[in-house]
Amino acid sequence: MWLKLLKTFVAIRATRRLGRAIRTDFLLRYLGSVELRRAIGAATNKSELFNRYAQWVAFGSSGLATAATRDEQRKMVKYNHLIANLLIFHTVVGMTRALDSIAVDGHGAAITPEALAGTSPYLNEHLNRFGSYELDLSKPPAPLPFELPARPFGPRPPSPAAPV
Repeated sequence: MWLKLLKTFVAIRATRRLGRAIRTDFLLRYLGSVELRRAIGAATNKSELFNRYAQWVAFGSSGLATAATRDEQRKMVKYNHLIANLLIFHTVVGMTRALDSIAVDGHGAAITPEALAGTSPYLNEHLNRFGSYELDLSKPPAPLPFELPARPFGPRPPSPAAPV
């Protein structure tokens, strides 16, 4: 029995040391790589933007469910993310249609990669969360723009390295 406990203890210590070595390796790569820091910062910013948007979408106590059970809280988070993703999809469809109408009107040169980089699917000024809506189910919705038109520009050029 003692031998089994000793082997378990040795395995736990070895796992901790391995974890420390992995963390140290990552930290050294992080400190030495501007591109890695940029990539992590960009991914973190995207997550924070989505979470802020999902919190804006949430109803009641800023989305805090204090009295519900754990399972109910999980459902509320999943449903909130579903609604947030649907609203993002709605916004992107509207933006795509607006960009297509700009291009059709002959102003396609104004749609540059830099201009597109400044757009965001997390806009909420056009959304009325607490409004009254009437649905006309007899009228079919317009088809969604799943076919993306070919843009006159190629891949985005790499940005010059800047200190982070």
